[in-house]
Parts: sequence; C-alpha cells; structure tokens
Amino acid sequence: MTTSSIGDQVVEALHALRGRVGSEVPLGPFTTFGVGGPAVVLAEPASVEELQAVILVARRYELSVVTVGQGSNLLVADTGVNACVVVLGGAFESVAYDPLDPLAVIAGGAVKLPVLARKTAAMGLSGLEWAVGVPGSVGGGVRMNAGGHGSDIAANIVSATLVRSTQNAELQEVPAGQLGLGYRTSAIESGDVVVSATFRLATGTVEESEAELKAIVRWRREHQPGGANCGSVFSNPAGDSAGRLIDSCSLKGHRIGSATVSEKHANFIQADPNAKADDISALIVFVQSTVRDRFGVELHPEVQTLGIHSLQRSKTVSPTENHR
Repeated sequence: MTTSSIGDQVVEALHALRGRVGSEVPLGPFTTFGVGGPAVVLAEPASVEELQAVILVARRYELSVVTVGQGSNLLVADTGVNACVVVLGGAFESVAYDPLDPLAVIAGGAVKLPVLARKTAAMGLSGLEWAVGVPGSVGGGVRMNAGGHGSDIAANIVSATLVRSTQNAELQEVPAGQLGLGYRTSAIESGDVVVSATFRLATGTVEESEAELKAIVRWRREHQPGGANCGSVFSNPAGDSAGRLIDSCSLKGHRIGSATVSEKHANFIQADPNAKADDISALIVFVQSTVRDRFGVELHPEVQTLGIHSLQRSKTVSPTENHR
C-alpha cells in the first residue's frame, strides 16, 4: 500500500473532523524556515475528542503522530515525513483564569507564547513577560522548556494536560514535577500531545509588565535577525555561548546553498526563499564540526527535525576535549 493511498484512507476515516484534514500536505508553510516536503496526513483537530480520534485512526494505519505548533523550532526534510502531523486549533487556542486559583491561568497548547505573554500582562499577572520574544506555542514551549531573558516555562508551570500516545489515547494531567523539565528538554514522550498547561504567576501591574514586554521586543529586534530562521540553532554549552563560539570561528555569513549563518547573530541560520532543508542541515553539521575542531566543544542543536537524521552527533567528545 502506498503512502498516498494510506493518507487518503486516513482522511476518509476522519471525514467528520470539524478542523481541516488532508493528505500529502506540504509542511513548509507550517514552519518559520519555510521548507519541508509533505506529510502523509495533516489534521487540525479542534477539540480533545477530535485529537483522540486522529491519534486512534493514525495508529490503525501504523502512522506515527507528530504535533507541530508554530514550527519555529522545526526543520522538515525536503522529501517530507511518513507521519500524521497534528496542528492544534479551536479549543486549544484559549487563555483563561484557573477557577481554583486567581493567580493561575490555563493556556491551550496552540496558544502562541507571545500572545500568552501579552494576555497575562493585561490580566495584571507577572512572570511570563519573557515569552513575548519566543515565536513558539505553549505545547512546544512545554515540550522543550522554552525560555529566555532569565526565565523559562519551568519557573511558572503547575501542570500540563496531555493526550497520551497510549492504546486509548488517554487524557492525563501531569504535575510539573513529573514533566522532567530541564534546559530545553522534558520527559514528554514523542507521541504525547500537550493540549494545555496551567501556570501560576505573581501579582503585577499592567504598566510594569507592558514596559518589560516593550524592552524585550526592542532587545530582540536589535540583537536577533528576522526573516526565515528557527531562532537559536544550538543550545548554549555550560558556561559559554554558542553564538560566541561560532562567531569566533569566523562563520558569520558562511553559506551552503540556500542557507547562511546570520551576519547579525551567529547562532541563527537564515533560509533563502525556496530554500532546501538539505542545505540547512548541511550548514548545521558544518558549524558543529568547525566548532568541534577549533574548540573541542560539541554543539547540540535545539532545532527539532522531521525526516532528517544527519544532525546526530558524528563524533564522541571526551570530557577533556569538551573544554578549551
């Protein structure tokens, strides 16, 4: 059975879905890099029940389920991905007070982090202002423990509600302490979907929060490039900066095909219009190897990949090599 026929059968099985569902849907428009081939199936469920239906149907056809939020930390292979890609919508886009706690809010997995930052600031709640500069979603932010400007998701999250990649796609609320949140990582399994998260914040003032939001946005514009990129490509090594290491190797402006190391910030890679994922991944690997050869430091990509395996570590670095 071909992947296209599988996709058509999955679409037919999900014909009652209120959100969009289609086969062989290009994923480039769903990522900030703007590159990537098609998914066998792309579904946009609007409720937990629809999401569960998508997961169960995908399992029936032996398709893995991959959730894509804002695609701001994602590189998809030019050939696409043999999976059912889920893009949350509808009920997953809400932000509301937690009825049990006046200092807590519940945000859907599809809520954009900058939107969450602005909405909580307008509520007079402080603690998520940093998120105004992170172009991702709540779901992706929880999975990667997104952060910036001295804080991260772990600082305020109370719990996350997941649809699990189990036999019956159970809905489960997981306390923050069981999410395994670390530096740009978590213990959330690849097939699990973050449908919402609860954050407990501090009492603030709208004026102070708005001023902080403006300062963060201004800093980002001054120090980071716009355009087609995924944000920071590499995690910062302990006690150092990935951008500094890359810049010290004189790699700003280095190009492979349709991908370039940003002249403005060395830890960003810019994609040309109609760029190729192969060029971006080749440039990431080149930067890794150059920094490794120069400093003995292994840079680990923050960017997540679909259908690409070339970003795996190509050399084991000993503890002594890991220092300049």
